[in-house]
Amino acid sequence: MTKKNYDIIIIGTGAGGGTLAHALATTNKRILLVERGGFLPREKENWETKAVFLEGRYKTQEVWRDHNGKEIHPGTHYYVGGNTKVYGAALLRLREKDFEEVLHHGGTSPAWPLKYRDFQPYYMQAEKLYQVHGLRGVDPLEPPENEPFPYKAIRHEPRIQQLSDAMQKMGLHPFPLPLGLILNEEHKERSPCIRCDTCDGFPCLVNGKADAEIACIKPALSHPNVTLLTHSKALKLETDTTGKKITSLVVEKDGKTETYSADIYVVSCGAINSAALLLRSKNVQHPNGLANSSGLVGRNYMCHTNTAMVAFSKTLNLTKFQKTFAINDFYFGSPDWEYPLGHIQLLGNIKSDMLRAGAPFFVPNVALEVAARHAVGWWISSEDLPDPENRVTLDAEDNIILRYLPNNEQGHERLVKKLKNILNSLELTVSVVKRIPIEGVAHQVGTCRFGTDSKTSVLDLNCKAHEVDNLYVVDGSFFPSSGASNPGLTIAANALRVADVLKN
Repeated sequence: MTKKNYDIIIIGTGAGGGTLAHALATTNKRILLVERGGFLPREKENWETKAVFLEGRYKTQEVWRDHNGKEIHPGTHYYVGGNTKVYGAALLRLREKDFEEVLHHGGTSPAWPLKYRDFQPYYMQAEKLYQVHGLRGVDPLEPPENEPFPYKAIRHEPRIQQLSDAMQKMGLHPFPLPLGLILNEEHKERSPCIRCDTCDGFPCLVNGKADAEIACIKPALSHPNVTLLTHSKALKLETDTTGKKITSLVVEKDGKTETYSADIYVVSCGAINSAALLLRSKNVQHPNGLANSSGLVGRNYMCHTNTAMVAFSKTLNLTKFQKTFAINDFYFGSPDWEYPLGHIQLLGNIKSDMLRAGAPFFVPNVALEVAARHAVGWWISSEDLPDPENRVTLDAEDNIILRYLPNNEQGHERLVKKLKNILNSLELTVSVVKRIPIEGVAHQVGTCRFGTDSKTSVLDLNCKAHEVDNLYVVDGSFFPSSGASNPGLTIAANALRVADVLKN
């Protein structure tokens, strides 16, 4: 039986869906939020490295497969707030040039149909909504903006300040990493964030991280017109006989199916699951998947080429909150390489249990604890190019198959080597270099790109499906290219842009 009609159904409560819900909550429209998970529990394990990183306590137990049939255990999280519940809160804008055609060693990154100026006011709104701390005017590739960040940059602790100063002396431009934290450093007694050493990759036990639940969903639910449905997996979207209008959403809840209807449907399940939902929703009018006459739903999946690096030195690193600066000096190239290399930022604190995962079994715990106190972690991202063969498909049982083969790797390899040389000159020895495998889907984008031509894109410029009048997609699926910056802020900014479209 179909449940009562809503004005808008939003599927997914992460950076896209959560932000959209917050923006539309004041419209008095009847809004239903559908989330396949529940609220992430607040428990002491939130801050336990073994539970979070080694046991994967908060990751989905769902199994995907790659194109060879090998099992994938994806690093994704199904909770109210989506993957933002465990993100590192790095909220960067794409660079202005990222919206243009960019030549890489491995090919060409396509131009976006909209430009930086179209997103600029929404970036500002998103920075305010997610309480972003930062400092303008330090990053040489910073996009233009007249207003300062909503909150002051997070201060560096002594060891991190040493590294920042040393890199400046080398001619580099380390800049305060824009971070979405609910932090008051002037009045610590009022501050939810306590600058702990378990932020990047961990849930926040004290709700000090500006994730989509805290910044958006909880405020939205204070409005009586907003309803949240948890533990409800979206199975498929059904259309009328013309195929041009969605009439209902079928969800699985407590082992049973329920059906909900609305005037407008917004998909925001993450680029992989959004594509999977549209593919599962195939029918007579849409035999290849909903809104997929172009054949592009699920194609052009991107997630960045990412490497985690750990360096050690004789100098103690007693930093509690480490992830406070980034480097973009090589984002679009370097004196010895004309093509883009990418983005460098600090990782959160390195813990002994993290080192245990890659250490020989005979290394004693005390040795790993000593090593962790001398370690500094780094995250390196480079742009991967859209490839229609990197894609999301479904098997006969509608399980996800994710095909991803890395491309455009030369720039990334050069950037890894360049950072190694920089750290060596600062008397840090790089001992751990780990490429993030296919399971690392935190930066997923691109599976339903937007554009002006229905033959070469799935969505129009307003992120409405070309072929379906009441279907929108507002997660990272719409990206035509990935840039080399964390996609979270761009997803949130775009959701605010689409919210204005819907309001109008």
